[in-house]
Amino acid sequence: MSLRNFFSGLMLFVPILVFAAESGVPDQLELIKVSDRVYSAIGETAPGTYENNGHNNNLSFIITDKGVVVMNGGDNYLLAKAFHNSIQSVTDKQVKFVVNENGQGHAMLGNSYWRDQGVPIIAHESAIEEFREHGDLKLASMESRNREKAEGTYVAVPDIGFSDQYDLDMGNVKIELRYFGPGHSPGDIALWIPQDKLLITGDLGFHQRLLAVFDDTDTGAWIESFDKMSELNTGIVIPGHGEPTTLDVVARETRGYLVFLRSAVIEILESGGGLDEAYNIDQSEWAYLDTFEELAGKNAGRVYQRLEFDYF
Repeated sequence: MSLRNFFSGLMLFVPILVFAAESGVPDQLELIKVSDRVYSAIGETAPGTYENNGHNNNLSFIITDKGVVVMNGGDNYLLAKAFHNSIQSVTDKQVKFVVNENGQGHAMLGNSYWRDQGVPIIAHESAIEEFREHGDLKLASMESRNREKAEGTYVAVPDIGFSDQYDLDMGNVKIELRYFGPGHSPGDIALWIPQDKLLITGDLGFHQRLLAVFDDTDTGAWIESFDKMSELNTGIVIPGHGEPTTLDVVARETRGYLVFLRSAVIEILESGGGLDEAYNIDQSEWAYLDTFEELAGKNAGRVYQRLEFDYF
């Protein structure tokens, strides 16, 4: 049985009529019902573009007795508004909190919409620092890509920061925001619902698309953070990108890939090889993942440059 068929018994694809607004951004986003209280709008497993409105990560929400908790602000004001319209098509409960998975633009730039709705925004303190320092550059990049679809977007730094864990008592459910350590980008956090065994990994977990290694990504620390997260007794997992799955699948495509790439680079370094050899590492084992062609070589180069200082 395929993984997709396995989860068909757990998830309901919610049919929503999506009409384009004057801006070209849909009035609503298509939702997947992941559990009785959790829904997700699954982004494309590709870079953010004008055509996909910057929706290339997963936007999720949890319905509780005390209101709705949203995971990710979205890439821009109009996309966040469309997501809010989708939420309102499912429940009349108010959004009480918005959580940012990290300080990247597609997690935080949509905060501008939620700020205008008066919703408190939560993020890890490192993500807040990242967005405070570089938010204007992220906004300019998104405006260049999205053009008129960027209307209304401004830099809205989160209101609430935390270091290790932040708990939300939402009446019938407890939601834990957990920082397991460095990962894909500054301030990567996961959202954990213990009673449901449901985990939203944020960008600590990838599958269906190749993960990206940034200049400041510490891949060794990311592996350690992933291992800490893996100690949770998870059921359904919503990764940062791609459809809901299990932690075993995410572990292969995230931890497995990181271990593979680091091992290959270390072998080159120990034999005195150079950067050119790193770029030529055979990564074809992972070629079935989206964005492989765009990212594989860059990832190898960045891992090499990060590790080479250990061999001087």
